[in-house]
Amino acid sequence: MEYRKHAGVEVSALGFGCMRFPTREDGSIDEAETFRMLDRAWARGVTYYDTAYPYHDGESERVVGRWLATKPREKVVLATKLPIHLVKEPSDVERIFQEQLDKLGTDYVDFYLLHAMGAERWEIAKKNDVLAIVSRLKAAGKIRKLGFSFHDEYPVFEEMANAFDWDFCQLQLNYMDVDDQAGLRGCELAAARGMTVSVMEPVKGGSLAAPPREIMDRYQALQPGWSAASWALRWVSELPGVAVVLSGMTTMAQVEDNLDTFDTLRPLTEDERAAVAKAAELYRARTVVPCTGCRYCMPCPMGVDIPGIFKIRNEGAVFDAPASAKGAYGRMAEQSRQTACVSCGRCASLCPQHISIPERLAEAHAYLTAE
Repeated sequence: MEYRKHAGVEVSALGFGCMRFPTREDGSIDEAETFRMLDRAWARGVTYYDTAYPYHDGESERVVGRWLATKPREKVVLATKLPIHLVKEPSDVERIFQEQLDKLGTDYVDFYLLHAMGAERWEIAKKNDVLAIVSRLKAAGKIRKLGFSFHDEYPVFEEMANAFDWDFCQLQLNYMDVDDQAGLRGCELAAARGMTVSVMEPVKGGSLAAPPREIMDRYQALQPGWSAASWALRWVSELPGVAVVLSGMTTMAQVEDNLDTFDTLRPLTEDERAAVAKAAELYRARTVVPCTGCRYCMPCPMGVDIPGIFKIRNEGAVFDAPASAKGAYGRMAEQSRQTACVSCGRCASLCPQHISIPERLAEAHAYLTAE
């Protein structure tokens, strides 16, 4: 196992993400199998475990806490997150934090994050003096390192990164998401601000673990022993400032594969980097709508999330995952879907890619709602 410094703390380069534990038929966590997986990771050198208040409907922290009780606390690097969307007044911050400590069975958290931050949650944090409160908790020794996880556009990340003396941040990065959200620019700004980075979604929610045959053939020709997930993890582990790469593991096979990857971590060769670049190119060639996410078309006067719909449509095609795309579309707010479009044409007149947006939205809706 490779170890790195994360905000000055030595951690395993592989972090165990605690959002995708194995579950039983009723949706509850299969605790026995989860413990077996956590123990295996621990035995092979994983020290960083990342959970959050809402994971597994609030049960992840409890299960992690029960597992934590079987290990020397000072050897485990524990990360969890403050659910900013539940903060209605300043007193909620300490109340929620204490609830998390109780569930985890500990009196401190090593890495504490403001969870899933974006423009709206950043405003909630400022309104409720969250940074001052968590800073006091840090000064009291209840939080060792303070950071935030991020899911919004780069300008929001830039504002947050420059507004406070953060220890670290957590970004969604993989070889397909170099420009999405904070992207590689966010990684570079974090380094400039003295923040180390923990990476989430390095395999894009598992999408990069099962590539089309033309991509897998290229990988196998160079490294027949590496899984597709291993290629994705190795690529992201090389990014500047990355200290820990999180993987949400659901099976023992995934645990073993990831452990093998980080036991044999080394810089990619030029040929290997070229193979990843070609994989990204082949994935993008499957793109259906040439939307770049520039958002010139926004805001839509009717509230339609134009780039969001096109992103979902494209990912369904790129990753050959129609069911996943349909699920994502179904979870969108009703007023954000194509059904709110009145074909006014304002968006099309603003699009630098000259996309016939109303027509392509209708096509996307038909695909995403097909039985």
